[in-house]
Amino acid sequence: MQIFSLKGKTALIVGGSRGLGKGMATGLAAAGAEVILVSRSQADCDAAAADITAKTGSKAIGIGMDIKSVAGVNAVVDKAIAEFGKIDILMNAAGINIRMPSLEYTEEAWDDVLDTQLKYVFFMCQAVAKTMIAKGIKGRIINIASLSSVIGLPNIVPYCGAKGAIVQITKALAQEWAPHGINVNAIGPGYYETTMTKAVFEDKARTAELLNRIPLNRFGFPEDLEGAAVFLASAASEYVTGQTVYVDGGFLAK
Repeated sequence: MQIFSLKGKTALIVGGSRGLGKGMATGLAAAGAEVILVSRSQADCDAAAADITAKTGSKAIGIGMDIKSVAGVNAVVDKAIAEFGKIDILMNAAGINIRMPSLEYTEEAWDDVLDTQLKYVFFMCQAVAKTMIAKGIKGRIINIASLSSVIGLPNIVPYCGAKGAIVQITKALAQEWAPHGINVNAIGPGYYETTMTKAVFEDKARTAELLNRIPLNRFGFPEDLEGAAVFLASAASEYVTGQTVYVDGGFLAK
C-alpha cells in the first residue's frame, strides 16, 4: 500500500549493523527508504549495508562511529547530511547491557550503560530534529524501548532505568516537536535472541519460564519488528506520536 511506502525517504539507523537494528533497517529499506547504518565498527556497517542492498535493492551505506559523545553524534549527522542531503527518519537502536548485581555496580559500568542507552539517544534526537526543522521535514523519530521500560528485572538496574527514561523522553519530545510536524514514537521489543540477551537464552530454565509467559508461544525474530518500524516511519502513522508500541508476542498482556 502507498501509505506504507518510504520511497524518497532517508533513514538513519543507529545500531543498524546487526541484530534487531539491522532487522528493522532491512524493513525500512524493503519499503523503499535509503538507509544509513551506524555502529562503532566500520567493517560491520559496510557488511550490513551490502547485505541490505542485495536483499532490498535500496541504497545503504555505513558510518563507523562511537556515538557515546555529543561530538560523535554530530559527526554522524554531518556525514549523513553530506551523503544524502537530509534525514527523514531516525531510529535509535544502539544499546548495551552490563549484567551485575546492583550492590556491585561500578560508576564506570553505570556510565557505559547510561551513555549508550540514554545520553546518545537524546542528543541524536536533538541533532537530527534540528536538521528536520531547518529543512522543513515532517520527520519520524523512533526510539527503542524494552519490556524493562515497564517491568523491573534484577541485575540490570541501569538498563531498566534507561529504558524507562526512553519512554518518557519519547513522550516529552513528541509534545515539544509536534508543532514542527515531527512524530516521536518508540518500539518496545519483547524477548529476542541477540548478542545482548545471550546470557538469558543460555539459561534453559529461564527461557522455559519466559516462553510460558508469551501467549504466541515463541520468541521474536528480527523480522517481527519490521512491520512496526515501517508503520511508525511511514504516512500510516501520521496521527500517532508519543506512543510506545510493544512487539512482544503478548508478554505484557498476560
